[in-house]
Amino acid sequence: MEPERLRRRVGSAFRLRGLLLRADALKYLTEALQSVSEVELDSAIENVIDAVEKQRLSSNMIEQSMVEAAVQECSQASDETIENVFNIIGAFDVPRFIYNSERKKFLPLSMTSLPAPSLFGSARDKAELFRERYSILQQLKTVETLLGNTAKVGEVIVLGMITQLKEGKFFLEDPTGVVQLDLSKAQFHSGLYTESCFVLAEGWYEDEVFHVKAFGFPPTEPSATTRAFYGNVNFFGGPSSASVKASAKLKQLEDENEDAMFVFLSDVWLDQAEVLEKLHTMFSGYSSAPPTCFFFCGNFSSAPYGKNQIQSLKGSLKALADIICEYPSIHQSSRFVFVPGPEDPSPGSVLPRPPLAENITEEFRQLVPFSVFTTNPCRIQYCTQEIIIFREDLVNKMCRNCIRFPSSNMDIPNHFVKTILSQGHLTPLPLYVSPVYWAYDYSLRVYPVPDMLVIADKYDPFTVTNTDCICINPGSFPRSGFSFKVFYPSNKTVEDSKLQGL
Repeated sequence: MEPERLRRRVGSAFRLRGLLLRADALKYLTEALQSVSEVELDSAIENVIDAVEKQRLSSNMIEQSMVEAAVQECSQASDETIENVFNIIGAFDVPRFIYNSERKKFLPLSMTSLPAPSLFGSARDKAELFRERYSILQQLKTVETLLGNTAKVGEVIVLGMITQLKEGKFFLEDPTGVVQLDLSKAQFHSGLYTESCFVLAEGWYEDEVFHVKAFGFPPTEPSATTRAFYGNVNFFGGPSSASVKASAKLKQLEDENEDAMFVFLSDVWLDQAEVLEKLHTMFSGYSSAPPTCFFFCGNFSSAPYGKNQIQSLKGSLKALADIICEYPSIHQSSRFVFVPGPEDPSPGSVLPRPPLAENITEEFRQLVPFSVFTTNPCRIQYCTQEIIIFREDLVNKMCRNCIRFPSSNMDIPNHFVKTILSQGHLTPLPLYVSPVYWAYDYSLRVYPVPDMLVIADKYDPFTVTNTDCICINPGSFPRSGFSFKVFYPSNKTVEDSKLQGL
């Protein structure tokens, strides 16, 4: 492309993001991008702008030195493609972005005045937790616009969080205020409406009460829409400086690797002879074509209590390692990822949960070097795909905490998935039901919507697709007749599998 056209294109791309290039910076960048092909030019410019924005900017005027640093980072990033094929991201390593309503964009923590998160959160962290969940969804009238109105306010829609401030009395709360609800005539659209979830309430306001005609959830924003607005920001985590969605190389690797296969099992009770026997059978079946990765979710013991729990779990893991070593092809080619369950040994029941302690897993890791013990929840990035894994018996918990149970009992998985995705959060429940480290609540976000969400739950297995996100529950391995799920990333298909009768 001729230099003058390229100059204009670069300048206007920066202006669109609210940035101005000094003349020497523009000249430098035009020369640097001269060799980039027309097809890759837009994404190359976007990458440079993303890298510039990551620097601490004191104004919107961009100097040559900033552009040089950004180009340097981007040229390193292109060499990183191979590193970015498969990454396991623990909950405590998820990047934190804070929504800035003035700039209408997410800023990384480093660009705000907020302190780094701590497990012992402050009162401010607790307040921010719901405020941040709200700001991701917010786009409508506030509670404040109702309060103080003495006349009847007809037909409005308000976004707020359902709370029960007094026994049996429900309220709608947002950062501007709280209003009491009358739900006697409310119709509920599909979903599981629990306390602490955000709803769109339609109705009228009279005599200091909001009379709800209908409840719905905020519409789920498809990942493609979010990314079109926020560019190549890497919300997900992992080593890549920009979102892996933008990488043509990774997309090509993903499409070409048709043999890639992920196997998901939950409640892998390693203290049960029958479970070990079934794993033997499974490894034997897969030994001629080893899966890319086995994801084993806890609980890893069927009797998760007692003073010998830790000793017994060490022994059980050793037994599993011995079985894996019997199948050299799997031992050498497959990875193993372990996500702890709610009753596995841990400092407590607060989310996110840390990995199983190193002294428990040490022997296993020596015998099976391609193994990772990670947090619950955790994230997996494979080529351009983003997967969130969460081991929690959440379906029943949410059903028990519904303010009105759905009339169609048959359709619980669909109601459940719709709720999680529209809330943009893994546990839209009161903190006394599902405690969270306040300052790490952001690590439970489901925003932007991932390609796949694995909710490992003892509820019956299911596969539901909603807003271009495949949501699967492998079910409880021992309780469901030894069923599990297999995922093929190259064509995004899920296979139900069972070891019964083998």
